[in-house]
Amino acid sequence: MKSAPEPISSVEEIRAHIPALQRTQGGHPVAYFDGPGGTQVPRAVVDAMSDYLLHHNANTHWAFPTSEETDAIIGDARAVLADFLNAAPGEIAFGANMTTLTFHLARAIGRGLRAGDETVITELDHHANVAPWRALEIERGITIRLARMIPETGQLDWEHFAEQLNSRTKLVAIGAASNALGTITDVRRAGEMAHAAGAQIFVDAVHYAPHQLVDVRAFDCDFLACSAYKFYGPHIGILYGRQELLAGLDFPKLIPAPDTAPERAETGTQNHEGIAGAAAAVEFLASLGAGDTRRERLGSSFAELHRRGSELITRLWEGLSEINGVRTFGPPPHQPRTPTIAFTVECASVLEVCRQLVNRGVFASDGHFYAMTVIERLGQSQRGVVRAGCACYTTADEVERLIAGVGEIATAG
Repeated sequence: MKSAPEPISSVEEIRAHIPALQRTQGGHPVAYFDGPGGTQVPRAVVDAMSDYLLHHNANTHWAFPTSEETDAIIGDARAVLADFLNAAPGEIAFGANMTTLTFHLARAIGRGLRAGDETVITELDHHANVAPWRALEIERGITIRLARMIPETGQLDWEHFAEQLNSRTKLVAIGAASNALGTITDVRRAGEMAHAAGAQIFVDAVHYAPHQLVDVRAFDCDFLACSAYKFYGPHIGILYGRQELLAGLDFPKLIPAPDTAPERAETGTQNHEGIAGAAAAVEFLASLGAGDTRRERLGSSFAELHRRGSELITRLWEGLSEINGVRTFGPPPHQPRTPTIAFTVECASVLEVCRQLVNRGVFASDGHFYAMTVIERLGQSQRGVVRAGCACYTTADEVERLIAGVGEIATAG
């Protein structure tokens, strides 16, 4: 009889792997709520990057050991990231970040589009999933259709989304989760609707990937991108594309560069140490769970991290909502969402709120977070919002410190 899997690591065990959590500010241990803009990294990620640079550093595809070792490290990383996304290694390409990869992909897709072809985007999206497709309006003469969000709930207006699809639709570009509000959108549903219209679908999973285990097969998406620095890795982007699509797209590339997928989607010499670090970040997440395979361990880990995150965001939402003068945005905790919250304090600017929180050792972000349309639709384009996100290392005590700090700011005003 197979024994039950062991529970995943406790928050205290997770925190022991992350040196940045030893930092103090004003006599307080720092509580990092800036994860939606970039998470802190475990020591194993830095070790993997240092090991590559110190012992294996070379360019690829040459007949000497460090070059062959580099090829192997990159190949292994494709396999690790493939497990992370439930893809095949030949469907994983690397690049500087999601934004750069999306511009690169859009340019390749655009070469096959004609004036009058249409792309659907949404108001919920980070502008990294807006600007690349808007550029094709100028370069290729395509038409962009914009699906609305519902400001009161921070969710996609599905009826309006459906109205944007027609026989001219060639691509749907949609975010799996809003980096500003935490809203999780049903991209499987969007994909089914896109494919029914004869269109392909591209998914921005940057904010989704740290909180829910991506499954490109379940999503049935054609392309997907994410960034490792949002899930405890270095600053590097990952692009998934169906094997046959990566192999067939007319990517801008140098003539001598590899012409086979996935390398044909990668421009120039890659960030080898970053690739090694991205793989180490996935291995770290897998190490927190139980199972016989890496994918099973990731599933175990993410299930428990999602449960913990749901508890934290529920308390944060309720605590902030009880403070006079504080306004929260986005879907409530019982709706599909990540543990990220946006809010304002009536008596203080969002910048001043964040500055005062620093005095309490709490790091949060303010502004529009490149999700300008979301902020505009919320009626906050002039002031922006405060954003606080929980990560795998966030504790209940840190959440209470944030609530207490905002309460003091609201009361003092």
